[in-house]
Amino acid sequence: MSVHPVDEKLPALKMATTGLQHVAAMYAGVVAPPLIVGAAVGLSPADLTFLTGACLFTAGLATFLQTLGIWRIGARLPFVNGVTFAGVAPMTAVVASTDDRSDALPVIFGAVIVAGLLGFLAAPFFSKAVRFFPPVVTGTVITLIGVSLLPVAFGWAQGPNPSAGDYGSTTNLGLAAATLLIVLLLRRFTRGFVKQVAVLLGLVAGTVVAIPFGATDFGPVTDAAVVGFPTPFHFGAPQFQVAAIVSMCVVMVVSMTESTADMLALGEIVERPADERTIAAGLRADTLGSAISPLFNGFMCSAFAQNIGLVAMTRIRSRYVVATGGAFLVLMGLCPMAASLIAVVPRPVLGGAGVVLFGSVAASGIQTLVKAGLEKDNNVLVVAVSLAVGIIPITAPEFYHAFPETARIVLDSGISTGCVAAVVLNLVFNHLGRGRDAQEVTHPMEAVPAQPIS
Repeated sequence: MSVHPVDEKLPALKMATTGLQHVAAMYAGVVAPPLIVGAAVGLSPADLTFLTGACLFTAGLATFLQTLGIWRIGARLPFVNGVTFAGVAPMTAVVASTDDRSDALPVIFGAVIVAGLLGFLAAPFFSKAVRFFPPVVTGTVITLIGVSLLPVAFGWAQGPNPSAGDYGSTTNLGLAAATLLIVLLLRRFTRGFVKQVAVLLGLVAGTVVAIPFGATDFGPVTDAAVVGFPTPFHFGAPQFQVAAIVSMCVVMVVSMTESTADMLALGEIVERPADERTIAAGLRADTLGSAISPLFNGFMCSAFAQNIGLVAMTRIRSRYVVATGGAFLVLMGLCPMAASLIAVVPRPVLGGAGVVLFGSVAASGIQTLVKAGLEKDNNVLVVAVSLAVGIIPITAPEFYHAFPETARIVLDSGISTGCVAAVVLNLVFNHLGRGRDAQEVTHPMEAVPAQPIS
C-alpha cells in the first residue's frame, strides 16, 4: 500500500535540512511579536531574550500538535505554527492601558489562556460556520493586520528610544533603508532557498553594516546562557481582566479564520483536501497550543501562511519534515544564546526588514480581497467601511479618548474593530434578507471586461 506524500518519512539528512528551511522561512515572523510587545512593556535585554526563546519553544510545541496530532487534535498536515501577528496590536493596547507595566504580560497571558480554551470548545462549531467568513471578511482582516503593524516598522527604523538624540537620525534611517534594499535585491536576484530566507539574510547583512556605526550590541549574546528552560509563569501568574479577554477572543476568531483558510489552501496543495473534520482538528491544535503557550510565557499561536508557499514551491509535502522543524524550534527555545541572537539586531535594521515583513501581510490580504467579488456593491461597502473603522486607531490614535479604558483595549485595536465590522456588515449585506435583494445593483467595474494578465 502506497504512502501518501503527506505521511512520507524522508531520509534523516533531507528531513533535517528541509525542516530547517521551514524554520528559516518563519523565524523572523515568530520573533517579531515578542520583540514588539517586549519593547512596549520595557523589558530588559535579558527578559526580551527570555520572551523570544519562550515564543520559539511554544511555537515548536504547537507545531508538534498540528503535524503529529493526538486524538482529534491536529490537522496532520505540513503546518508550521507560531505566534500570530493578529494578536500584536491588541496586546500592545493592553500594555498601554495597564498602569503598572509589570502586570501587562500576566494580563495578556490570562486573556490568551481563556481565549484558547474557549476557541478549543468552539472549534467543531466554528468549522461549520466558515461560510460567514468569506474572502471579503478574511481579506479585510489580513490587510488590517499588515497595515496596523507598519507603524511599528517605521518606529523601529527611527531607533530604539524616542527620547534619544539620534532618534530618526539619517544614520538610523540609512541603516533601515540599506536593510530594505538588501532584502529587495535578494528577492529580485536570487532563487530557491536564498530567496525564501531573504528577510533573515537581510537582518544578518544589515547588522553587519551597522557595526561600524556602533549600532550593534553583542552584550545579550555574551550574557546569555547556552542552555535554559522557559520557566513557567516567569513574568508572574496570569491575571484575568474582562476587557483584555474580550479583545483576545476577537483575535482568536481572526486567527481561527486565517487558519481555516490556510488549511483549505494547504489541503489543495498537498492533494489531501481539508474536510470539516480536518478543519475542526486543526483548529483544536491551534487553540490548545495557544492555551498552553502562556504557561511557558508564549503568546497566541496560529498557522504561518508563508510556509504554505514553501510547501508549494518545494513540493515536499511530508508533515514529518515540518515536525522536524518544530523540533528545531523547541531546541532553539531551550538555548537562550540562540534566542538572544535576534536581540543583537539593531532596531533600525529590524525596521527596514519590517517594512517587507508587515507589508507582505497587507499584500496577502489584498490578494485575498481579489477573490472577494469586489465587482459587487455590497462587498465594496463591506471592505470600505471595515477598513475605515480598522484604520481609525492608526490615523487618529486619540479618536476614542472619551471612552472608558476597558473599552479602549478593544477599540484601540484596528484589527479587532475592523474584524467585527467586517463580520457584521457581511452578515447584513450578504446574508440577512437576501431574498428581498434579488435585483442586486452591481458595481460599475462589473461592466468592464477583465483584461488578461501577461
